[in-house]
Amino acid sequence: MLTLTENADAVVTTIVGREDTSAEAGLRIQTAEGQGPNGEARFAVHVVPSPEPADVVVEGAASRVFLEDNAAEALSDKVLDAGVDEEGAVSFTILPQPV
Repeated sequence: MLTLTENADAVVTTIVGREDTSAEAGLRIQTAEGQGPNGEARFAVHVVPSPEPADVVVEGAASRVFLEDNAAEALSDKVLDAGVDEEGAVSFTILPQPV
């Protein structure tokens, strides 16, 4: 199952808290149209008030991430990391899980 780094947990908590303060809110990851430059899957993220019925819910220390079915399958052995640059732009990185 997808895991979150401490950075990702903090960034998701901040992003979700800015847009929706309800306890059920979270960041939803779903597959996006097309493929990345190396043929890999692409993903879209959105803050949502609650998970869809079929979503897989990943609980971070302080955040919730909802994965639609295809995203859950593609990310089942991955780690989600996040960072914020000097201008405040957020970027997410998908990494392999450590062995």
